Amino acid sequence: MDIETHPFEPFLPKNARLLMLGTFPPAPKRWCMEWYYPNFMNDMWRIMGLCFFGDKNHFVKPGEKTWRLDELKAFLAEKGIAIFDTCLKIRRTKGTASDKDLEVVEKADLDGMLRALPDCRGVLAAGQLATTIFTGHFNITNARKMKMGTYVEFPFENRILRLYREPSSSRAYPMRVEEKAEYYDKMFKEIL
Repeated sequence: MDIETHPFEPFLPKNARLLMLGTFPPAPKRWCMEWYYPNFMNDMWRIMGLCFFGDKNHFVKPGEKTWRLDELKAFLAEKGIAIFDTCLKIRRTKGTASDKDLEVVEKADLDGMLRALPDCRGVLAAGQLATTIFTGHFNITNARKMKMGTYVEFPFENRILRLYREPSSSRAYPMRVEEKAEYYDKMFKEIL
């Protein structure tokens, strides 16, 4: 099993008030673009379209099964949303992107990311492994009891930040995209 290094640079707009952290991108054979949430079947960009434009297909490139990447980047920078993952290097034990099939070789520099985002007020750790890595690093013990759509506060240097729990954007998570968007919308309104 080869060690994979994260293929994307952290997206850290200086004005970011929200840091979204996944675990690690899927294998390149699943990508429709070379950026975050690259699997067209993942609902993250549909959730964003619903929350901010009332249209789950807002970021879809017309006539193609891919996303309008330049528009996505500009939108996230304008809104103050940063993105990276909790893992810098992994091994895929079964060749999938599922958290249960990932062996963490090296974690991302979580402190460094938060230091690079002085206006950050909230973090979304998307998925169970991302949440486990994040809460373990920051010793957030009360996160295990979090209900969907809630947050816990935690200290980081001279700030108090919020860690949010939201539904997974993966299609494997059994919830309609419209319902997922309702959870995310509440978080966006609180943080952005």
